[in-house]
Amino acid sequence: MDHVIDRPSGMTDLPEEATRDIGAALRALLADVFALYVKTKNFHWHMSGAHFRDYHLLLDEQSSQIFAMTDPIAERSRKIGGAAITSIGDIARLQRIADNDAKYVDPLDMLAELRDDNVQVISAMRSVHAVCDEYHDVATASLLENWIDESERRAWFLHQSFHRPGR
Repeated sequence: MDHVIDRPSGMTDLPEEATRDIGAALRALLADVFALYVKTKNFHWHMSGAHFRDYHLLLDEQSSQIFAMTDPIAERSRKIGGAAITSIGDIARLQRIADNDAKYVDPLDMLAELRDDNVQVISAMRSVHAVCDEYHDVATASLLENWIDESERRAWFLHQSFHRPGR
């Protein structure tokens, strides 16, 4: 399926190949970000245990940060003439972040899984950045650089929340 829309003249000076490649990379990243958002909310809702309040609040804060990326990712793709995701089915087809449908997950396992998922999204963002570099798309690259930093902070907080010296 072609996910490049017709661009009005003057919308961008990026070549059509850039629109195609960057747009596709942003669509896949958007699906991953939505999957990470839903998983983070899932774990937020199902948190339990001795550190419930701290972990519950941490995951609520992180899910808000993750969701805040979705609109700028979609709008950036549209600005350059690409497409955004269209449905939950579209997310499911594109996402690379694994769902977790378990009835119970240990709180420390939740934090470790989310840390690993954030690192996976960071890697995906770096890959999109490489595509942007190829086409000299500094605007998208700049957005990605900020999101990488924010995602590294989330991964660090998650790691520090469950990591115990000697474990």
